[in-house]
Amino acid sequence: MTVNLKELYGYMLQEMGPQGWWPADSKDEIIIGAFLTQNTNWNNVELSLAQLKKATAFEPEQLLALPRAELEGLIRPSGFFKNKARGLQEFFQWYESFAFEPEAVNAVFPEDQVLRKELLRLHGVGEETADVLRLYVFDQVTFVSDAYARRLFTQLTGVIFPKYKDLQERLTLNSAFNLAEAQEFHGLIDEFGKVYLRGSGKFSESFLAGIRLAEGELLK
Repeated sequence: MTVNLKELYGYMLQEMGPQGWWPADSKDEIIIGAFLTQNTNWNNVELSLAQLKKATAFEPEQLLALPRAELEGLIRPSGFFKNKARGLQEFFQWYESFAFEPEAVNAVFPEDQVLRKELLRLHGVGEETADVLRLYVFDQVTFVSDAYARRLFTQLTGVIFPKYKDLQERLTLNSAFNLAEAQEFHGLIDEFGKVYLRGSGKFSESFLAGIRLAEGELLK
């Protein structure tokens, strides 16, 4: 069966149900989680989040007030804690100039690619983190081309996407996707990936086996 992007999303949603991503109670918690999840698994992130919540309640002002060494200790379970601590505090220093308000950021950077370039200037913000922040914090419809997404679309197209930009530059969510659907699509892909894209041969056991992405859904 051949499907377009919106049909793929609908099929996954029907089979899996809503995933409710990103798992967090506030946008500040999403920001913190986006930094901590880099190069580690979510179980480690949850340990760090629990310690940070106790110490700061995820309040940006309290996180900025922490001595860097103390912040490093709190997020140590997530690994790369020195780099992530610096990234978190430098991001919130930048965000402070907008009073920690996403709407204020969007007023200055109304175009999605302009905001993306601004985010990529910040320490510790790579392409994936920038797109996660755009999608879940700054409410811009975008596609997160993370490892699970690249593995899934390799299965659906036969095209290999070794690097983040290899898929990100070829796949865009068109006007058929609203913000909630774009967020849900990312969650569906990652939850699907945890089950079917971690080992070889598992995809063939999934409900997406035999499905192909229609020509024209990827940019040349």
